[in-house]
This record gives sequence, C-alpha cells and structure tokens, in this order.
Amino acid sequence: MTADAEQDPTPEPEAGPKPGADWGKHTGSPLEQQMLAGPESRWTEIRRALRIMGEYVRGFRALHFMGPAVTVFGSARFGEEHRYYALARTMGRRLGESGFTVLTGGGPGIMEAANRGAHEVGAPSIGCNIVLPHEEDPNPYVDDFVEFHYFFVRKVMLVKYSYAFVAMPGGFGTLDEIFETATLVQTGKILDFPVVLMGCDFWQPMLDFLADRMLAEQTIDRSDIERLVVTDDPEEALEVIVNSSTRRFGLTRKMVRRSVLLEKAAGKTGRIKRPDS
Repeated sequence: MTADAEQDPTPEPEAGPKPGADWGKHTGSPLEQQMLAGPESRWTEIRRALRIMGEYVRGFRALHFMGPAVTVFGSARFGEEHRYYALARTMGRRLGESGFTVLTGGGPGIMEAANRGAHEVGAPSIGCNIVLPHEEDPNPYVDDFVEFHYFFVRKVMLVKYSYAFVAMPGGFGTLDEIFETATLVQTGKILDFPVVLMGCDFWQPMLDFLADRMLAEQTIDRSDIERLVVTDDPEEALEVIVNSSTRRFGLTRKMVRRSVLLEKAAGKTGRIKRPDS
C-alpha cells in the first residue's frame, strides 16, 4: 500500500466562525458612517452636532439612576463552556453581591457572562452598545439595554458611570477599551479608577511588550504598568475594587434614588450610594 493510499481522502472540516464573532460589528444606523465620510454642508454638520448632543442627553437620562457601576470588557466569542466565560460570570456575580451595577456592551460571550452573574443575584445588569441590526439582540441577562447611533457616545457612557474596569480576554475592541481607559487615567481626564486584567496567561505577552519595549524605550512610565491589576482571582479583584471605591471615592452601602426630571431608573434597586447622592 502506498503512502498516498494510506491517507484519509476525507478533508478536514473547516472551522466555522465562533459564536458571537460578528456581533456588534455592524450597526442598524448609518449615521456614524456618514459623519466620518468627510465634510458636508454647514447645515448638515450643525444638525449632526445637535443629534450627537441629544444622544448624550438620552444616555445621561437612561443611566443616571442605575447606581455606581463596574464596566466589564471582553470578547463576544467565548461560549458558556469556556473558562473565561465562567470567570466573567463569577466576577459579575461577586460585583453584584457587593452592591455594584454591572455594565457591559450587552452582547454575547464575556458580556453575557458578566451580565448573567449580576442577574443571578438580583443586581442591576445593564448593556450599552450601538444600534444593532434587526437580526441581532442583546443578551437575555440585561435589565436594560441602551442603544446609541454613535460609537464614541457609547464609549463615554461605559466610562462615565464606572468606578472600576474589569478587562477579560478579548480582541481589538477590548484592547481599544483598555488603552483608552488607561490613557484617560494617565492624562488625568478621569480619576485613578482600578483597571483589572483577568486571564493572566492571556495578558502576559501584552504586559511583556509594555515592559520590554514601551517602558524600555521610555514611552510610558513604570507607574503606568503598575496601575494595572492582573489577577485570575475574583476575590482579589473585588477587594481592589471595593477598597478603591469605598476608601478613596467615598461610596457607601445604600443608594437612594431621586428622580427630578422623570428619568427612567435603569435596572433593579442598587445598593451603593455616591457621596453626593
């Protein structure tokens, strides 16, 4: 028998796309694409500026009463059998049990896992993303899902209401969110809120690059790296977040909501109170 005859003539099946691979990559609204296509008439640009302002106002009203949040970033591509999904679900549960609203992009994968963990303990579980195509839905574990036409407005909302950020393994979007948040902290645009990276083995090559290349070339400071908390232990991550939010930023354990302009309270009853609320 020849070597060719010994080979199995049946080709290996090609691996299909992972679940969630396309989620959130397409929008049901063309407005941001139109805005980034170049200059238009002055009247069109003025109307667009007013529309963007309206998006901000709508986001502020929708999220104002959800309570202090922790935003969880991560890939849409991990199914519930994956260890990172399980880790995010545990983290969402522990954050909810500690009184925080869990805020995500509202999609599948890591986002679903974090929302699911919060939902399972009755904590507020919120999703924020761009307007989705009709065939795409948010995950079933969000109490409220706020959609925006403009991606950058959505990113502001994920940062504005959060007292910490948890980054699970993810792709370009997750990296964008991590480094934008790190840049805002580095430049003093937001307070020094904790940025927690979970999935040590996943993030280690990136951390090596930061230390061996960027720090070595003095494009960042050592404090920029030391500011990142890297752990696989939800309890360690939670301890950092709770200590930071209560000791440094004055959060307490009870939230009282007062609606002045008939805003909708997103999510369920919160248990964390801002110093000024």
